[in-house]
Amino acid sequence: MNLNSTASPSALYDNPIPGREFILSLFGQMKQTLNREQIAYALKLNNAAQKEALRRRLRAMERDGQLLFNQRKGYQIIDQTLLVQGVCRLHHDGFGFVKFSATEKDLFLPKNQLNHVLDGDEVQILLEPNNHKRAVHKLIKIIERRTTHITGIVHREGNEYLLTPNCSKMPHAIPIQSNSVTDACIGQYVNAQITHYPSFRQSLVVTVSEVLGKPNAAGIETKLALRRYGISETWPRALLKQASLLGDTVSESDKVDRVDYRTLPFVTIDGADAKDFDDAVYCEQMPLGEWRLLVAIADVSHYVTPGDALDLEAKQRGTSIYCPDQVIPMLPETLSNGLCSLNPLQDRLVLVCDMTINSKGKVLNATFNEGVIHSHARLTYDDAYAVVANPDSAKAKKVIANTADIAVHLNNLHILYSALIAARQQRGAIEFDAQEYGLKLNLEQKIESIEPIIRHDAHRMIEEFMLCANVATADFLKRHKIAGLFRIHSGPTQKKLNALRSLLLEKGLTLGGGDTPTTHDYNALLNSIGDRADASAIRTLLLRSQSQAEYSATNQGHFGLAYDAYAHFTSPIRRYPDLMTHRAIKAKIRHQQTSVLHKCLSVLRLDKVIHIPLSKKSYPYLGADINTLSSHCSIMSRQADDISREATSALKCQYMTQFIGQSFEATISGTAQYGFFIELDNTAIEGLVPESHFGQGDFLYDKTKQHWRAKTQCFSVGDAIKVILHSVDIRERKMQFTVAKAN
Repeated sequence: MNLNSTASPSALYDNPIPGREFILSLFGQMKQTLNREQIAYALKLNNAAQKEALRRRLRAMERDGQLLFNQRKGYQIIDQTLLVQGVCRLHHDGFGFVKFSATEKDLFLPKNQLNHVLDGDEVQILLEPNNHKRAVHKLIKIIERRTTHITGIVHREGNEYLLTPNCSKMPHAIPIQSNSVTDACIGQYVNAQITHYPSFRQSLVVTVSEVLGKPNAAGIETKLALRRYGISETWPRALLKQASLLGDTVSESDKVDRVDYRTLPFVTIDGADAKDFDDAVYCEQMPLGEWRLLVAIADVSHYVTPGDALDLEAKQRGTSIYCPDQVIPMLPETLSNGLCSLNPLQDRLVLVCDMTINSKGKVLNATFNEGVIHSHARLTYDDAYAVVANPDSAKAKKVIANTADIAVHLNNLHILYSALIAARQQRGAIEFDAQEYGLKLNLEQKIESIEPIIRHDAHRMIEEFMLCANVATADFLKRHKIAGLFRIHSGPTQKKLNALRSLLLEKGLTLGGGDTPTTHDYNALLNSIGDRADASAIRTLLLRSQSQAEYSATNQGHFGLAYDAYAHFTSPIRRYPDLMTHRAIKAKIRHQQTSVLHKCLSVLRLDKVIHIPLSKKSYPYLGADINTLSSHCSIMSRQADDISREATSALKCQYMTQFIGQSFEATISGTAQYGFFIELDNTAIEGLVPESHFGQGDFLYDKTKQHWRAKTQCFSVGDAIKVILHSVDIRERKMQFTVAKAN
């Protein structure tokens, strides 16, 4: 076809305006860009109504990613193979990036294309085929809006109310619908719902849906972090009522057909501030030097059934969220802290992993049972450690006096732990052992002090017991070919590995293993840096080289823990994948009754397993469901970490405002093209030293070696440095420091 074609579209279509396929075929045959007038001429559209209809159709084809419009050249057909979609993340300077799985690099979008895009929107873009260092890709359309609410402070200008967003990715004040706000809201943080998204015709408009409080209100940091991700710390009344109707004690009928473990002295061992207890342990010595370890986990699945309102809410939340001043539970507190919590001296329903372990720490077999226990004591980590490490101390004597024979049982647990830790070292699980710090808050829920967290054998002992149960669970899922959620952790990517090796080379260190280092290679390096001044920074580098753990329907092993298979079983109160795993185990138990005394699961030996389909009612998950849930639970787990990190960062920024102008000892923890990052000694507070705050000298950045160098000075990862707090940005939850002058 050419511009003088006599073909009449009206002869092919009832509607005098040709359809999309006809228009696309026109472009395909002419192989050139066309403006609207040329297209109208070729299609013999003469009157104003036809031309207006054509304009609208062409705009619709633009929106749907069929045509691309350029003001100088006109329209051109889009190569559909170059269209990709992903989530757009905006930079505070206005440009953005789209994550695309087919490339290691994020796709760059310039500021002038993003006037109507919000951070987190799913967008469609046209790939720039040229292999430029930073190709400028073309935004085609916004596929889905992911932001529904914006937090910020209300202020007034004349007769208008405006919202100043609590995020620099939205730099401009946003109009608020006046009927949703009063003068009492001025100066306060609010959560505002978007009523009109930005477009060519309409600016962004919001309406106030919730008043959060004044800038220094108690708990405001956590509220803002939660609302940024659309999370509420409150529960719908109907769900609270449903949870309360379950009661606070275990009924006698619920104990029927369960293994009765109530005479065994199970104990819970948790942090001093813990309120939900989802695991209890018991250990006894057996003949031939073997041990019997029982890990009892709260049977949440007995009360929360697939598809009910509590289950749907728990599935949506995916996990509990732990912030410095508050826990936002996955389940209502009447369950998480009450009926499902293994509180001391109360009967509770549990799912028990009953393991036989030899003297070398190898699990010989494992059985799962539905049971009922009566926890004999609620111990803190410090309580348990005092009994096994310093039995003559006042703390130990107090613990022993309150619970008969507790010392014997705790010592059994500790002896078994010694065998398990030896097996762990032989297996090669990576031992980062980094120092952690806790926030001590005052009555206003602000930081009073930051103190190191002291970890000892009691912490590690419980962790090892939970690992044993989780591994037994993963073996069970594999052996019985159940579609379930595995917790997987890949080794380092080649890109991260190359960057790590370059940094280590600068420090005279080597990570063994070539392109496929093992956990033993990581541990060999970790063991070699113990006395170095930069040991903490090197541990951080090694940790950052790892990929993130995630949930998967396909077992791929756990690199960091050095397990062939790993699944989450031990925390159904606070993690939805664990709740799903419990349902799988119980469904299998009820299909494999082999004893009139109690229900038991096929022992993990070499005997033949009879595969029986699971009940759809108790375990209604198909392969597609598992894939969807694995992705969802991974996202919610990472989101919970982000919320906790944001709340913590906000509290730290508020705390540090009192120290502006003061100097601190620090360690360089990372570098970038705009400066380097530091971590303050004794608090682990992080901040940036921008290039403009380096002091005198002409510094050049070496990306490969990850350092800044001038003639007489070099800033490299792991270096000790003295810095001065220059500024604190509460809104961005960031701090900037200046290099202190040498005396």
